[in-house]
Amino acid sequence: MEEHSAERLAAIVESSFDAIISKDLSGIIVSWNKAAEGMFGYTESEAIGKPIYLIIPDDRRDEEADILRRLKLGERIEPFQTTRRSRDGRIVPISITISPIKSRDGILVGASSIARDISETRETDRRLRLLMREINHRVKNQYAVVLAVIRQTATRSRSIEDFEKRVRERIMALSHSHDLLSHVDWAGVSLADLVTHQLKSFEDLQPVQVAGPEIVLDANAVLNLGMAFHELIMNAMRFGVTDAGSISVRWCLIGSESGDVLELVWSEPAAAYADLLAQEEGFGALVLAKLVPSALSGQAEWSFTDGLIVWKLKAPLARIQVGLGSPAHL
Repeated sequence: MEEHSAERLAAIVESSFDAIISKDLSGIIVSWNKAAEGMFGYTESEAIGKPIYLIIPDDRRDEEADILRRLKLGERIEPFQTTRRSRDGRIVPISITISPIKSRDGILVGASSIARDISETRETDRRLRLLMREINHRVKNQYAVVLAVIRQTATRSRSIEDFEKRVRERIMALSHSHDLLSHVDWAGVSLADLVTHQLKSFEDLQPVQVAGPEIVLDANAVLNLGMAFHELIMNAMRFGVTDAGSISVRWCLIGSESGDVLELVWSEPAAAYADLLAQEEGFGALVLAKLVPSALSGQAEWSFTDGLIVWKLKAPLARIQVGLGSPAHL
């Protein structure tokens, strides 16, 4: 029975995904499983008989000496995180558990170490910390946007009811853009998807022509262009687009010495609020003429010709597209 138990234990050690290493009290390696070979690069024959310092970085030598000292004093050593050095010199972050090895007489004869590579865990933790900082940054920026929406809407509202309605609409528009970003883990949203998403409810009232090359927007561009489309749509609904024609949303890329520039054009066959937009009196006009262009390092202009009112935005592609020089965050 004891022989079978020893065989089972040996099989468990050999098949373990964790590196299991045992050493005597002088720090000489006496066992070395397959996982240890994979983690540290030394074969069993190369490791056994060598000092444990074979895999211990120079700056961790005192740590090993302290472990052996505490084991000899009979102290319990709690699992801890440290580093070890592989054959190719790579430093491996590990979580390690140290257990004493005793003879049948209860005499301490060595120690067993179970080491688990935590490189991936550490990288995950690092990315999580970065993500939390990014989320904090985005939330603060959105607070600023919401406060600006409230402040600017308040100065231009005729009543409490009007104020409440406009604020709710604008914050919901921001929420819709957030929904798009969250569905792709904030990795970027295509301009076509953003336009389609914002126009979804409006297309039941009027046809909309949408055309342009594939462009994947970063989070900042999604949120700002989402606000712009909301204001354009609300103006069209409020002042009434007639059946004389449809709304058109088109975009293209224009080459320049400093890099490609996005040109986005919204046009609609409505004239009722052309003067209002030109005077920049409404919050929508403020968003479209100043806030959005500024956030995208671009420029915007209005024109009113041939029965069409046109909003044209030009912005550096590097400031709006994921992966072209601007960070994909707010």
